[in-house]
Formats: sequence, structure tokens, C-alpha cells
Amino acid sequence: MALIPRTDLDVFGLCLGGNVFGWTADRDESFAVLDAYAAAGGNFIDTADLYMAGVGSNSGGESEAIIGEWLAARGNRDRIIIATKLGKLAPLDNLRPETIHTAAEASLGRLGVETIDLYYAHADDPDTPIAETLGAFGELIEAGKVRAIGASNFSAARLAESLEIAEREGLPRYVASQPHYNLMERAYEEDQRAVCEREDLACFPFFSLAKGFLTGKYRPGGDAVDSARAASASQYLDERGERMLGALDAIAAAHGVEPAAVAVAWLAAQPTVLAPIASARNEAQLAPLLASVALDLSSDEIARLTAI
Repeated sequence: MALIPRTDLDVFGLCLGGNVFGWTADRDESFAVLDAYAAAGGNFIDTADLYMAGVGSNSGGESEAIIGEWLAARGNRDRIIIATKLGKLAPLDNLRPETIHTAAEASLGRLGVETIDLYYAHADDPDTPIAETLGAFGELIEAGKVRAIGASNFSAARLAESLEIAEREGLPRYVASQPHYNLMERAYEEDQRAVCEREDLACFPFFSLAKGFLTGKYRPGGDAVDSARAASASQYLDERGERMLGALDAIAAAHGVEPAAVAVAWLAAQPTVLAPIASARNEAQLAPLLASVALDLSSDEIARLTAI
């Protein structure tokens, strides 16, 4: 467990992604994954109002609704930390104050909670003054509807500017960043990591397994070529990707775990990363993710993966 800086939110070392609930995992499958995660000590769930808009007849909010139903059924709201996001679900796809208030009320209703523990701006909105956005978040915090705020998919420059304005104008500051970061996607290290280090922000990376590629399931001849994520995962299947899978296989074999556990453990070992976000559509997929929390990679193993 680790505290998110500047908050009293004490989170598990693996954040369970809710971006499959209502998509590749139906209600019962989602409940099974949530139950197994909680039973293993997990307490940190990430979702968004956008999930799972555009999938079949879904219009958005389906993931939040499933999580809300699970919280009510299990009566465990007090021990679960909920993160959700706003700003990408049309017509609420901006960070204007009225949008923030409307989206928050909708998410609170679907989740069936009185307070969102960590509320992210899901994407930057260059057309809305930053101070107006932060001011609206501040109103939610004052009303007890939000505990802390974060930024997802922000550039390093815009994240730094937002923190500067918050400091200068006495507005709430982001306490966390949620970037696209994993062994195959390393842009975070180029500039945003320095901002997070300097400003003491927690990093919660999404797509920790590179859309499933780092599980090793999507290599030539694998048994998951027809899965929902096969097409997006295949973008990494080049010479570098093959070397990465080879290294993951070797290190996983040495520890008696699956490659997915090694990939998530590498990410958790990176500076500023407090808890990688990863999703699972069933308990079998969840098991290696949970194994990553207790997996201690050697400095040589971390360096080997980092170098690829």
C-alpha cells in the first residue's frame, strides 16, 4: 500500500482497470474479477464515464454502473478507492465548469456513491481556461463530492502549467497523472516524468500491458489472435517486440510467473509510478497481475528490460 501524495488515499500496488467491464466482461464476469481483486487485498479501481461508449448499444457509463452495482451488493464502499474520469464522452467532452459539474453528478449516480475519491480530467481541453477547470474541481471538493483530482493524457507542458496556475491562484492541484506508459511506450520518460518527480505527483500508467501485447498471447502462432485486442496489440510485433517478449519469457521462467507479471512489475519499479493500471476480463487474467505486486525484479532484470 502507498499514499497518493498530498492525500490520505492509501492504494494497493495494482490499480484494477475497469475498461473491460461492460465490454469483454459482462456483469457476472466483472463481479468475479472484482471479487477476486478485493479478496487479494486490492482496493483501487479505475474507470471513466466514457467506458464503454460505442461498444454495441452502449452509450457510456456502463463500467461505472457495474462497479456501482458491485459496491452496493458487497457493501464494501468504505474500503474501496474509486477513480473515474470526465471530458471525453460527448457531449461532455470538454473541461468547462458546467460540464464538470454535470459529468460528476452523472458518475456519482452510476457509481452509487457520495464521493469520487480521485477524479481525473480524461483529456486536456485547450479551449477552456485552466483556472476555470480547476475552480470547478475545487467546488466539487468543497461540496464533498470529490476528494482529489488528477490529469490523464496531458502533455508535460500543460500538466506543469496547470500546477503552476493552481499554486499561483490558490486552486486545487492535480495529485496524479495517468499517462500511456509501458515497456513498449516510453514517451512518459522523456519529459512528463520529470514534472511528476519535481511536483511530487503519483503516476498511474494505463495500458500497462501494451494492450495485451506484453502478456505474450499475441505473438505469431498464439492462441489469442482472434481476441478483441489482437489488432491493436499486433502493432508491437516487430523486431524490438520480439526481443522484449524473449526477455520477458526468460525472466518470468526464472521467477515462476507469467510474462504479464514481469511487465507490470517493471512498470511498478519505475520512478514516480505508484500503481500500474491493468484490466482483466476473468480471474485467470487477473492472477498474473496480482502476482506482480509481490514480484521483486533484480536491478539486472530491470536494466535488461529497460535497455530494449
